[in-house]
Amino acid sequence: MSGHSKWATIKHKKGALDAKRGKIFTRLIKEIAIAAKGGGDPDGNPRLRTAILAAKAENMPADNIKRAIQRGTGELEGVNYEEVSFEGYGPGGVAILIEVLTDNRNRAVSEIRHCFAKNGGNLGESGSVRFMFSKKGLIAVEKSAASEEQLMDIVLEHGGEDLNDEGDTWEIITDPGAYEAVYAAIKAAGIPTVINEVTMVAATYTKLEGNAAGQMVRLLEALEDLDDVQNVYSNFDMDAEQMEHAAG
Repeated sequence: MSGHSKWATIKHKKGALDAKRGKIFTRLIKEIAIAAKGGGDPDGNPRLRTAILAAKAENMPADNIKRAIQRGTGELEGVNYEEVSFEGYGPGGVAILIEVLTDNRNRAVSEIRHCFAKNGGNLGESGSVRFMFSKKGLIAVEKSAASEEQLMDIVLEHGGEDLNDEGDTWEIITDPGAYEAVYAAIKAAGIPTVINEVTMVAATYTKLEGNAAGQMVRLLEALEDLDDVQNVYSNFDMDAEQMEHAAG
């Protein structure tokens, strides 16, 4: 389906996510705290419920989740984060959408602009690429873990939208409202997942090769390493082998 999901799968296989677990926990804690501003009860707050689900998928301790909620509701003192999004273009003109939680907007702008300039991209105007993306649930399962028939039954029974063949993996796409039910059914069936998240999926994709592909991987890594950056979405695609090589 996209370079985004291939990229996440390759990082998972390389153990890069484990190596950056501190960064992942920080990102999740910030998301939980922001979500909890809309109410500390996950039953009545879908964004908080999704954030808690993501934290549990990363084996975050329950105490960390509880404290993050309390910071969001004001029961505990915490940093006041601002939600900002940035849009731009990467090598080959691919679209990039970046979600940020920051306590210093000027610092975030400066760091993101520097990343783009250093890696063959440029920051765009608000609204320049967001229209190309829509929010979806994305669940990826290695083909060795489940059959197409088994997954299709789950998709059809629990309101999923699509099941795609992506080489080594099956990818399930859902409406955000159906994501929890589909993911819960997959877990109940004992099927391990490579990716499970509510993400931004592009309508169309741009294939990158050669130097542009390598530059794109370096830009992604640079943006994801920034402390203020929560999520990076793009409509690039490239061969998995080339992406793995570029990721080192």
